[in-house]
Amino acid sequence: MQFSNKINSNYQPKRLAVKLNSKGEQFVVKGHPWVFSNNIVKINNDATSGDLAIIFSKNKNRVIGLGLYDPNSPICIKMLHSGLEKIEINADFFNHKIKESYVKRLPLLKTNTTGYRLLFGENDGFPGLIADVYNTVLVVKLYSEIWLPYLQTILSSLQKVSKTETIVIRLSRGLQQSKKHYLKDGDIVFGVLENEVVEFVEHGVNFSANVIKGHKTGYFLDHRANRKQVGEWSREKTVLDVFSYAGGFSVHALANGANKVTSLDISKQALEIALQNGKLNNYSGIHKTIAGDAFDELHKLIKKGKTFDVVVIDPPSFAKQQSDIELAKKKYGQLASLGEKLTAKNGTLVLASCSSRVTAQSFFDINDRILANQNRKFNNILQTYHDIDHPVSFPEGAYLKCGYYKFD
Repeated sequence: MQFSNKINSNYQPKRLAVKLNSKGEQFVVKGHPWVFSNNIVKINNDATSGDLAIIFSKNKNRVIGLGLYDPNSPICIKMLHSGLEKIEINADFFNHKIKESYVKRLPLLKTNTTGYRLLFGENDGFPGLIADVYNTVLVVKLYSEIWLPYLQTILSSLQKVSKTETIVIRLSRGLQQSKKHYLKDGDIVFGVLENEVVEFVEHGVNFSANVIKGHKTGYFLDHRANRKQVGEWSREKTVLDVFSYAGGFSVHALANGANKVTSLDISKQALEIALQNGKLNNYSGIHKTIAGDAFDELHKLIKKGKTFDVVVIDPPSFAKQQSDIELAKKKYGQLASLGEKLTAKNGTLVLASCSSRVTAQSFFDINDRILANQNRKFNNILQTYHDIDHPVSFPEGAYLKCGYYKFD
């Protein structure tokens, strides 16, 4: 099988000599993957996307790091390597990084799981690039033009390491507008895709992802461990899955013997997928859906006096930028309060956040404070973070946190 000609780039990256101010140099020396434009003191005038930035120390003129130049982002250099060791950025370099990432995931692949993240952007040394595997289909999402000159090399290595049969390219909104490539969002650049909905397995539970039209790469893989945990605690229970999207928590609960599961999401289309994902498994419980704004629908359920043995609230990121942080914290507090009212006696409330700008400690403190004011005894029985295929290699790379609260 051949790769599509669409991934070929006519541009040959140049080598740029770069000097940074003291703050930028400090970041590079510490191994941080980002260099901001305001930290650059000197760079070639003709620099363009994907050029190799060779960063020299300010005083001793030694090379302290290598990165890719991105003029379209405030993060002007995405780092590939930090340190004094001499490194060549070539096919062997990328192949070694991809093999390293794959080895980290091996324990997960022994758990009857065929859907996983193979490359997690900066955290695996590929800033602005995500690679997810769904059974035999590899979905690569690009967020930056910097990868275009290296794409053929990287895709070839990813395919060999993952042994996938098909590769789909997904593009960020910015890249969809770019004139520097011939790709379209959803292009199949290797192999054949017979159905855009691809089935895969997550800890023995069957799911599907729409790899052409679904959010991100088709599914949210990061909550896998939490979904498994919720499933194990849902046997013969009633479950409410808020912001359910494609029904990750709902389906695990049903597959593990929940009596009744209610999936709540603003998207009717997502709820249809949730129902379909449920039907990929054998279950005897009832699967109900509610389409609407989560805050409004939770208030309605409270007014009706409804409660559930397990309540899971996993909202989208509330803090897309720094100015959103305080409002995000307020919303997390509101959801904790609403969730408590819907959690039955001896029930479990599961609260999650994927806002990287709201720290884990801050998120857990909000939950503890709100729940402590509800006049119910509870224990924070578990706090979880990133699954094995979402490693964290720098502070800003951490975003996922989840608290489990058991009421007496």
